[in-house]
Amino acid sequence: MRLRNALTVFGLVATMALTGCSTTSESGKPGTETATAKIFSDSYGKVTDAGYALPAIPIEKLNKKFHRQIVSYQTKEKAGTIVVDTRERFLYYVLPNGRAIRYGIGVGKQGFAWQGEAYIAWKQAWPTWHPPKEMAARKPEVAKYVEDGMEPGVRNPLGARALYLFNDKGQDTLFRLHGTPEWASIGTAASSGCIRLMNQDIMDLYDRVRPGKSARVVVLQ
Repeated sequence: MRLRNALTVFGLVATMALTGCSTTSESGKPGTETATAKIFSDSYGKVTDAGYALPAIPIEKLNKKFHRQIVSYQTKEKAGTIVVDTRERFLYYVLPNGRAIRYGIGVGKQGFAWQGEAYIAWKQAWPTWHPPKEMAARKPEVAKYVEDGMEPGVRNPLGARALYLFNDKGQDTLFRLHGTPEWASIGTAASSGCIRLMNQDIMDLYDRVRPGKSARVVVLQ
C-alpha cells in the first residue's frame, strides 16, 4: 500500500475532492445496470490457508449488495478485465456473455482517490506489508515496518492476498488490490488509496487472475 504522487508514478489522475437466485437490480453507471444471477453469501466462513486461520465474517452485518455475486454487466472490456468502480464501491471481474463477478470494496479516502489503467504484474499470497514513509509520518506507530515490513498474518493490512499494479511502462504504481481484516470498511472510503476486499473475496479473485499485461485493470471515478 505504498503511495506516491499518482501523476508522476502511476500516470493516473489523483482526485482531491448461491445458493439462491435473485432478480434484485442495482443501478450503476449508464449501460452497466446489473441484475443478480447468483449470490455467494455463504462463502465467508472460517478459512484455514497456509497455516493461517482467517475468522468467519459476519456477512449478515454488511449490506447484501457488497456480498460476492454474479451479475449481468454490459461492457466493452474483454473477459478477464478487472473494472473498479470507486464511486459505487464495486469491483467487477468481467466474464463472457455479458456477466461479471462483483465484489464489494473499500476505496481510498478523499485525497487518495485515483483513476486510470494498469495491469497486474504479479501477485502474492500472504504478503509482507511495507508502509510508505509518507504514511509513517502520519502514523508513527507504523514507522517500524517501513524497512523490515510487517510479517504476513491475519492482522496484516494487506490481508491474505495482494495483486500488484504496474503501469504501461512496467513500473510499479505502488497501488494494490488486496485483502483486509477490516471487513466493516467494505463500502466505505477508508484506505490510503489502495482497493481492499474482504479476505475471502480477494482469495477468490486471486485464483482467477493470471499476472501479465493481459490482466488489465480499469479504475473509474
